[in-house]
Amino acid sequence: MPLLARRFAKLKSVLDQRISDLTVLLEEVEKPHNLSAILRTCDAVGIIDAHAVSKMNKLITFNSTSQGSQKWIKLHEHKNIEEAILKIKKRGFQIYGTSLKGASIDYRQCDFTQPTAFVLGAEKWGLSENAMNLIDNSIHIPMRGMVQSLNVSVAASTLLFEAIRQREIAGLIPSKGEGLDPTTYKNKLFEWAYPEVAKWCKEKGRDYPELNSNGEILETLPRTIKVKC
Repeated sequence: MPLLARRFAKLKSVLDQRISDLTVLLEEVEKPHNLSAILRTCDAVGIIDAHAVSKMNKLITFNSTSQGSQKWIKLHEHKNIEEAILKIKKRGFQIYGTSLKGASIDYRQCDFTQPTAFVLGAEKWGLSENAMNLIDNSIHIPMRGMVQSLNVSVAASTLLFEAIRQREIAGLIPSKGEGLDPTTYKNKLFEWAYPEVAKWCKEKGRDYPELNSNGEILETLPRTIKVKC
């Protein structure tokens, strides 16, 4: 089934606004409702990928809250929080961890216009000591009620939209694909447009076929390949 031109145009318009230097790292956020809600927010603000560390042998699952957002956000799973934070730091990200302990900073006083990663902890326990030892800054969202903290998905939404607000004021929101490097943009566009063909290419260890301006594949593929959009 060929990809409709208007569908391809929609995929391009969304990808044109994706951001590669803003992300979240979730430490043992296990509840499907919360994880799904966070990925939905990531999609809404234009994040291209997210990160997660799960409990040993615990599978990551989603529910209807995500509205299929997991198809558009690449979730990178890491073995442990140390590995995850160090990998993100090597990419030049400033690491902000949410915590009510110690001398944390009001999130509104921080600059999120630079490469930024928010680390959020488990629903009940928050961030681990290992995570707190590796973050660059500890931040909090001020509360005026009896409850001391927000639900983790609400906290993620609050922080991400504040980062987007700051970047909009600074004129840093991409609109023509400049938020991604050209190779990532090209590959992601193909994966969104033809996920089954992309899967087949990865299994074969080959490059993705070229697309024309209307999103049509410029190559004759084996008949056994389902060109499912």
